[in-house]
Amino acid sequence: MLRDAYYRGSPLVADAEYDAIEDELRGLIEANPELAPDPNPLDQVGAPAVLHAPIRHSRPMLSLEKATKPEQVAAFFDRFPGQPVVVMPKLDGLSLALVYEHGRLARAITRGDGTTGDDVTPLVRALVDGVPERVEAPGRVEVRGEAVMLRSTFVAYNTAHPDKPLINPRGAAAGTLRAKDPATVAERRLQFFAFDLDTSEGGAAADLEHGLRAFGFDVADMRHCDDAAAAQIVISAIEEQRNGLDYDLDGAVLRLANRDAFAAAGTRSSSPRGALAFKFAAEEKTTVLADVVWDVGKTGKIAPVAWLEPVFVGGTTVTRATLANQEVIKAKGIRIGDTVLIRRAGDVIPFVAGVLDESKRTGAEREIVPPSECPSCGQPLTEQGNSRELFCTNVACPAQTVRRLIHWASRAAADIEAVGPVWIERLAEAGLLEHPSDFYALTKEQLLEFDRIGDTSATRMIDSIAASRAVGLRRALIGLAIPMASEGTATRLCRAGFGSLEEVADAGEERLVAVEDIGPKVAASLIEHLARLRPELERLRERGVSLDVRDEDLPPVVASDAPLAGKTVVITGAISDPRSGEKVPRPTFQRLCEKAGATTATSVSANTDYLITGADVGASKTAKAEKLGVEVVDQGVIWQQLIAAGVA
Repeated sequence: MLRDAYYRGSPLVADAEYDAIEDELRGLIEANPELAPDPNPLDQVGAPAVLHAPIRHSRPMLSLEKATKPEQVAAFFDRFPGQPVVVMPKLDGLSLALVYEHGRLARAITRGDGTTGDDVTPLVRALVDGVPERVEAPGRVEVRGEAVMLRSTFVAYNTAHPDKPLINPRGAAAGTLRAKDPATVAERRLQFFAFDLDTSEGGAAADLEHGLRAFGFDVADMRHCDDAAAAQIVISAIEEQRNGLDYDLDGAVLRLANRDAFAAAGTRSSSPRGALAFKFAAEEKTTVLADVVWDVGKTGKIAPVAWLEPVFVGGTTVTRATLANQEVIKAKGIRIGDTVLIRRAGDVIPFVAGVLDESKRTGAEREIVPPSECPSCGQPLTEQGNSRELFCTNVACPAQTVRRLIHWASRAAADIEAVGPVWIERLAEAGLLEHPSDFYALTKEQLLEFDRIGDTSATRMIDSIAASRAVGLRRALIGLAIPMASEGTATRLCRAGFGSLEEVADAGEERLVAVEDIGPKVAASLIEHLARLRPELERLRERGVSLDVRDEDLPPVVASDAPLAGKTVVITGAISDPRSGEKVPRPTFQRLCEKAGATTATSVSANTDYLITGADVGASKTAKAEKLGVEVVDQGVIWQQLIAAGVA
């Protein structure tokens, strides 16, 4: 208890007394090793804290206002005349808040949802370089910054572990600090770069960089600028140098250099006024298109996938990219063997933007010829639509079968989290899975016959499958992957009064097209495919799977003082309840927003009022929101409104 309280920043005795007690214990253990406790508390790194326990931030960890044009940088300087500004790289890692009490590191907390994060103190102590155990300052000190996996560390790790390579440095950093045991990720060293400092009792320089360096923290190349022109030169230099740096970045950050001026500038609903993030354009690299394979999707769509000579672009090593369809290939004049431009921005899927220079072709390049037969089952393909997209219409196609099973188990559908795509493929190859209903006939004994599945894993898989029996009408319809029937279609059917999936199957075209945004083509697809799937619906029912509408999918009762009345919102990122720190499923949060009067959508458009952001937000939706002038709002702000209105 004494050690736990000490490292959590609420010591029960003075520092000197604690040190004396620890020294006395160490001496006793050395003199009497046979009496040493197991585990020995002196062998522990930091507090014996429960990893990932939710901790509320002392002040929200806000996102930054975004800019993409020099005039936006000039406007930032105009808001703070005479104030010096520091410009630094916008690192692409995992944000952390380090809390020091009485000079000692007490807690390390992830950003989480901006209001509440996870306590990862033992992991940070064990795995993150650049985090001092002590700082010379009285009272409480909070330092915020970014934990990143250096590119050199990333390459070294993947070289040492070719069987289980990391995907990209940012994901590796996040995964490292989500580990349950530091020992399991001991080779994944991270580096901490500080960008914010808050002290309760003074004792630190007013200049941000000087204050951080005085406490022993590394900063990522902060440069002081007195005007917008100087800042733009630094921003351009950072962008030009980004490929030669040892860390990933996706922009530059401008921030008032004086900490007091930054605090006095205050905050907006979701961002501090004294800082600005300048986002770089999508990154492009060139590589050779080695081959094109044709991938079979869950609805039978045959899509061309580019196989590339490996190239590092947009923060990850890319070996495959999308080519859209054969009409796009024809329009761009792409051939196998061409040197092509690969474009990737943030978490957007890499795609082939075009050929670098057709005049430099050698003659060895080959035309990309679309298949006439399915690569999986060999059945003839059909063309559909103006883009001449290819489809395999054989519903027994092995590739389609596996993709449909993976889709049924996905988070948006049945959410069978413990049975991943690799195991679904193996179970299908073994003849144990063909239809979604087959999941619910699996036994623990069958799973234990496979190599690398032990008792714990098998139990977890069976429990995950059992929990998914409550899937309900909306998510079951999503999971069945009916062509042209989107997640929105499933939602609208629930709200239109359909009580079960069988009721949808029995409805005629007239009743279906009466539902908002469901036209004759979607209605025809629903009727055709649900008729074909009738035996499968019966098997699901027989195995205890609910296909009835769930309460959460019924039309919400809107609060009388609805704070989001008339607003159209899009939600992205991981959502957590700030009161408990617990993760909240996105559909649950969407429903809360709808009870508050909002209309929810899945993609950002000019009609969107708010993009609500949670933790671990990708770049694509925020970039689109910035382009369209849509207000980006941190989920913490919305939670406050929901709680105040009695909705949550």
